[in-house]
Amino acid sequence: MSLFTSTEKLFASSILVGMTAAALAAQAVAQEKAAPPDFSSDNVGWVGLNGGGPFYEPVPGLIPPVSQDPAHPFTPNGVGRQPTFRIADLTNPNLKPWVKERMKQDNDEVLAGKVAFTPGSSCMPAGVPGFMGYGGPNPTYFLQTPKEVWIIHSEQVRRVYMDVPHSENPKPSWYGESVGHYEGDTLVVDTIGQNVQSFVDVYRTPHTDKLHVVERWKIVDDGKMMEATFTVDDPDALYQPWTGMRRYRRAQREITENICAENNQHLFDYHIPTASKPDF
Repeated sequence: MSLFTSTEKLFASSILVGMTAAALAAQAVAQEKAAPPDFSSDNVGWVGLNGGGPFYEPVPGLIPPVSQDPAHPFTPNGVGRQPTFRIADLTNPNLKPWVKERMKQDNDEVLAGKVAFTPGSSCMPAGVPGFMGYGGPNPTYFLQTPKEVWIIHSEQVRRVYMDVPHSENPKPSWYGESVGHYEGDTLVVDTIGQNVQSFVDVYRTPHTDKLHVVERWKIVDDGKMMEATFTVDDPDALYQPWTGMRRYRRAQREITENICAENNQHLFDYHIPTASKPDF
């Protein structure tokens, strides 16, 4: 009788422990879903670091992004020397031949005096991850709702649809189709379906419609900094996916409107679109 009672107690204790663990796990999941990281409270924006530098930092141990040609180092404005455009290092072994060929032609034209043109130069959307190439002084802002997260920089707006799968055949667009979810304190964004009119970086690296980008946004350094790591996969342009990082500092500023094209129709021949007649 005593043995039966002892076994019964042990069985009951096991059930109680299991129920307690399950309850704690459910509570943790509920808290995770109920309290996502707050990237946007009280007019908080995020200003990219290294505005005059390489923009994308490599992640140790992973395949790095395209970098500058050591023979033609980039010189930004305001340093007392003639500014230059960015020239890509085409010895990068991860670029497929057609990518290198196109970039070499572009490099040669820029070194001969042509303006280094990017879609963002003429107020077109920058694409992903090209969107992250922006430096200062304007911050990047997040607008978070349960169903969507908007990532805003000046006149550029990205929409991330939360907790939904990708469409079966998304129509190609400048920013493609971005779906996201939270993993604890991290916003994970998966983007496909981009058109081929943008570049993936400030070195004007092209891509195909198979481009697939996964970003992980996270607040670090006691809320003072934002860190975004992202992996870029394009099997028709790259031999292997590469990973980069972008760091941002917190900025307490209201969002201001940036009218991109006004009075700039002849600025450096960037091909900013103009209307020959009213559209109303």
